[in-house]
Amino acid sequence: MSRYLRLLLSGILVIGLLFSQTRPVQAGDVLGIHILHPSELDDVLSLLKTDKNKDHWEYVTIPYGLEDINRFNEWQSFFDKCKENKVIPIVRLITKPEGDTWAIPTTKDIIDLSKSLSALNWPTDERLIIVFNEPNHSKEWGGSVDPVRYADVLQFTSDWFRTDGKGFKILPAGLDLAAPNGSQTMEAFTFWKKALEYNPQIFDSLDDWNSHSYPNPAFSSSPTLSAQNSMRGFQHELEFLKKYSGKEWGVYITETGWAENSSTSRWLTQYYTYAEQHIWSDPHVKAVTPFLLHGAPGPFSAFSFLDQNGKKTRQFEAYRRVIETTEQ
Repeated sequence: MSRYLRLLLSGILVIGLLFSQTRPVQAGDVLGIHILHPSELDDVLSLLKTDKNKDHWEYVTIPYGLEDINRFNEWQSFFDKCKENKVIPIVRLITKPEGDTWAIPTTKDIIDLSKSLSALNWPTDERLIIVFNEPNHSKEWGGSVDPVRYADVLQFTSDWFRTDGKGFKILPAGLDLAAPNGSQTMEAFTFWKKALEYNPQIFDSLDDWNSHSYPNPAFSSSPTLSAQNSMRGFQHELEFLKKYSGKEWGVYITETGWAENSSTSRWLTQYYTYAEQHIWSDPHVKAVTPFLLHGAPGPFSAFSFLDQNGKKTRQFEAYRRVIETTEQ
């Protein structure tokens, strides 16, 4: 089958499914965006807010690292503006780069991050903390894949953030659900099984789940797929959790979305619409923050909702149409 015919059939399938019975959600219920810096909030509002949803709360995922500890005024201003505009931040902890890897957090790092975040006045009582990022990739974890070390970090972070009584809610790092077992990566459920072998109660330290559910392979697949490496990856994670915990889990999908390329660009609106109506409407989903609002120039340019000049990309326009449609 030719590449053109495959794309045509994929598009027809998606369009057909869009007219099937759906259970749409309001944009203010789950839809948000992933950002990298507090200064991006005005662009967040231009994407997420409409006249009809201005009274809804939306989510942003944003990293917070050791360098941010000394930027209290900037972050307090960001939080104040989030409260004013009804935006809930999901804060992902980071450390600092060491060469081409991210440093493994020390106990002191975690204590310092906790103290600085506790000192801020948050927009809401929902204080969501993600405990670092994709440790099943060696480059995200000091050059090694070590589920035992991550389990220790996760447990300590959860315990320490709860000591101040500020009501932090702890989410695990999102894992790369498409990563294979190898020298530099570990398959996601293999990673969690090894963490559980070391600490069978590790999931007790969590309040809800965090997922990176991308349309793989190549961030370019149809949203109608259902494998572990698809947009429905979080559902595989929830099934896994059923085996090891006795509670019902909510899930925050803090990374997702398509790379814009010759295979996806013409279908982005249909793809996002299908995802909103058929996937993110899953009752377990609490928030969806596609990656990434500002990703250009650089390795994330294909995911960026705004280009290097601040111009809206097809990603922005497609996602915005979905937000506007849910408000009609």
